[in-house]
Amino acid sequence: MSDFPVAALRSVEIATPHPAGSVDFYTRVWGLDVAADMDGTVYLAATGRDFHVLELTPGAATSLRKVSFRTRSQEDLHRLFERARQAGCEVISSPAPSRAPSGGENFVVREPQGCAMEFVHGDRTKAERLVADRPERLAHININSTDVEKLSAFYQETLGFRLSDRSKLMAFLCCNSDHHAIVLAEAPLNGLNHVAFLMPDLESVMRGSGRMVDHGYPIGWGVGRHGPGDNVFAYFVDPTGAVIEYTAEVLQIDDSYVPKGPGEWVWPPGRTDQWGIAPPKSDACKSAQLAIPFATARS
Repeated sequence: MSDFPVAALRSVEIATPHPAGSVDFYTRVWGLDVAADMDGTVYLAATGRDFHVLELTPGAATSLRKVSFRTRSQEDLHRLFERARQAGCEVISSPAPSRAPSGGENFVVREPQGCAMEFVHGDRTKAERLVADRPERLAHININSTDVEKLSAFYQETLGFRLSDRSKLMAFLCCNSDHHAIVLAEAPLNGLNHVAFLMPDLESVMRGSGRMVDHGYPIGWGVGRHGPGDNVFAYFVDPTGAVIEYTAEVLQIDDSYVPKGPGEWVWPPGRTDQWGIAPPKSDACKSAQLAIPFATARS
């Protein structure tokens, strides 16, 4: 596989107006565990090696505070910082030891369309364990963009990602063998579309979805199988309005994979996925996918 400077998508930080309720939902219903609680931010872990995959921080309204990536080396970390500065990113913090409980060295910048991005190397990890119907790690994050082509070029030229597929409305970008870690969706405003959590398998997606329904959270879209990435999906809206996804069986690719274009990703009328059984996305889910902005400042 290509020698990407970014090794993986690691975590996201979301501001929530109801911190205690959000922590309760993500631990009791969604399937994460509390890894740490520091300075008002709660760090939540999945069952994989990452110290945490989600940070919940108090905020006046729900917003995406940052997306965090792990780099392959310390040299890549510093190289990416210089490239981000030269590309016109706002520097929020320069490379330095992280103050988060996960440790390591990190920096944070804001890309030109407004999303804060953290890059870290040498952070803490833990022993992974497989638990049926609970998330292993983050699979991808979907970002709304008013200029998908421009933002896609930034990810490729500045951050070293590679385009894996391009549908009519979305660009799929990879930084390892997963078909995509970042999806950029054409939208009328920039912000968060949804966050996808990787489950062990299709059975786990089904069982996790059943648990959500049992707790009063209806499926917003799915269960189905996407085209680009070939992954199984089930979408939900969390208690503060953020869209989250259980997914599994993400396509693994290598350098021989040839990206397809919009003309090759077309469904028959009325179909929304490969299987043809997923009902149309709910209005609540569609609205929520456009409702979460980027945080404009960090405290």
